[in-house]
Amino acid sequence: MKLEHRKINIKDIQFGEKTEVVNGVLFVNKEEVVAELKTNNKIKEIKIDIARPGEKVRIIPVKDAIEPRVKIEGDGDQFPGVLAKVTQAGEGKVNILNGVAVVTIGDIVGFQEGVIDMWGEGAKWTPFSKTLNLVVEIIPIDGLEPHVHEDVVRMAGLKAAAFIGEAGREIEPDEVEVYETGSMAEEIAKYPDLPKVLYVEMLISQGLLHDGYIYGVNSQQILPTLLHPNEELDGAVISGNCVAACDKITTYQHQNNPVMKDLYAKHGKELNFLGVILTPELTTLDGKLRTCDYTAKLCKMVGADGVIVSEEGYGNPDTDLLMICKRLEDSGIKTVLITDECAGRDGMSQSLADTAKEAVAVVSGGNVSHLVTLPPADVILGNMEAISTLAGGWEGSLLEDGSFQCELNAIIGATSEIGYHNCTSKLY
Repeated sequence: MKLEHRKINIKDIQFGEKTEVVNGVLFVNKEEVVAELKTNNKIKEIKIDIARPGEKVRIIPVKDAIEPRVKIEGDGDQFPGVLAKVTQAGEGKVNILNGVAVVTIGDIVGFQEGVIDMWGEGAKWTPFSKTLNLVVEIIPIDGLEPHVHEDVVRMAGLKAAAFIGEAGREIEPDEVEVYETGSMAEEIAKYPDLPKVLYVEMLISQGLLHDGYIYGVNSQQILPTLLHPNEELDGAVISGNCVAACDKITTYQHQNNPVMKDLYAKHGKELNFLGVILTPELTTLDGKLRTCDYTAKLCKMVGADGVIVSEEGYGNPDTDLLMICKRLEDSGIKTVLITDECAGRDGMSQSLADTAKEAVAVVSGGNVSHLVTLPPADVILGNMEAISTLAGGWEGSLLEDGSFQCELNAIIGATSEIGYHNCTSKLY
């Protein structure tokens, strides 16, 4: 498969009479976007705003972030099986409005999602403080069941991103990234002396609106499945809503999964990157046994020498992470885990809900319980009161002067377990 990411560098967003890209500026006709989204009769109202890096703007409660793109060559279009008909993703050319994110906001159920601050202390914790954000607030009609409400919001965000992405169809890119590998047999023949490496990406699949989607299929409904990395980089995997914000993998992060990109960068040089296994994180013991056994079986069938496993969320998925690790290490497959920690505000508590002696190579994305205080914003996009029902917020988080305290739990992408975030580490 060969996929080209053709990046059109966007230096600003402005509202205009036509949705188009002119000299690196994305102009958006607000009324056109609203009209496009309101073709869904379950939507009562749409509000569109812009938030730029450095502006004293707070966005809350954020549901998802999506990169606007358009497929200009190859089968299908963005988000096959969801917005476009089901086609094989992963081949062709995609024009990308680089530096832009469509950010969806709006209340769904009692448990909400995250915060993006575009300036100051809050900005340093989220990667989406650096993107030019087109903020889409979705207000559905009254009386929808929560799962229908979630579906309306999720689909509106994807539709907005696809609509905006069309503005890049005829624009020549500033840079092109090429992702290409042959069949497993071809790659093994080509690099017989390099270690064969698989990437296992765990997806939240817990119901209650906590789910990922693959070609439109809820990940709760699948056994672990093998994909070519290009499929995810081409929009085959999207995020659901209502997961703790800090380590939720947004659709934007799926579209730009850095674990895959880093493995691609080392492919044919230090290792042989053979593919991706998407593994659902289920809540029942039978479900965990089934998916962890099946994941290890796939890794062994492919003949992997090494596996990188990334988690989504924390708590009971920690058990899935360690179960997969134990099975792989016991089979002689070197395993690296990427997770985050729930170590208490002082960082002194047990970091994971489970452990295994086989977990000897673990990368941490940060402590979700770390406490931060964020100053008042000049502009609030959304509903500031939502902070009291965010994971990481509480009744009383919001102070009289408009500042608030929260754990990193509440900040979108703060402790990303696929490494798409701003945290790093240092030696003492």
